[in-house]
Amino acid sequence: MTFQWTPHRFTGGALALDVANSVILRFDEKRRTDRFAVPEQFGAFAEAASELSAERTDFPDLAPVEDRRKADFIGLREAIDAHFRHRTLHGADDHRLVAGLLGRLSATFAAHAGNSGPGPDPCPVDLATARSALKLIASPDTERLKICPNCEWLFIDRSKNQSRTWCDMSVCGNRAKARLHYKKKRREASR
Repeated sequence: MTFQWTPHRFTGGALALDVANSVILRFDEKRRTDRFAVPEQFGAFAEAASELSAERTDFPDLAPVEDRRKADFIGLREAIDAHFRHRTLHGADDHRLVAGLLGRLSATFAAHAGNSGPGPDPCPVDLATARSALKLIASPDTERLKICPNCEWLFIDRSKNQSRTWCDMSVCGNRAKARLHYKKKRREASR
C-alpha cells in the first residue's frame, strides 16, 4: 500500500502529534491503517516532516528511524497517543500513562546519548519526536489539545479564540459538512 504524506497529515501542530496521528482510524478495527506498517513510509515520513511539520524550523533535516529502533519508535508513538489523548479527554494526567511516556522518552534519549551537542544532523525522527513530546508535556499548549470529531486525530488548537473543531477544515470539516448535507437531503426526500 502506498501513502502520500500531504500537508493534511501534518495538522497536529507538533511533530509528536503528527507521529501519533500516523494511525488512521485508530479505533475502527476494520478500517484501522498504520502508515508505518509499510517499511518505506519511515523514510517518506522523515522527508515530508522536514518540510511540512509545524516544528520544521526545530527539525529541518530529519532522518528515518534506524531499522533496529523501529519497534521502540512505534512504542513511543503509542505512549504519546495514550498520554495526550487521555489528557485531552479527561483534562488531567494519568500518572501511569505519564510514567510510560517518560520511560519511552528516556529510552529514546539514551539510545542517542552518544551524540554530542543539540543532536546529529540530520536528526533521526525518533529523537526529534521525543524532543517534541517532551516540549509539549511542558508547554501550555496541552490546554489547547483537541481531538478531531471526524478522524479522531490529536491537534493543538492555536486559533485566537480556541474555536477550531477539526484537525483540518478542508478535509475533515468538509467531510462532516457533506455528511450533514446528505442526511438533510435524505430526510427531506423521505417526507
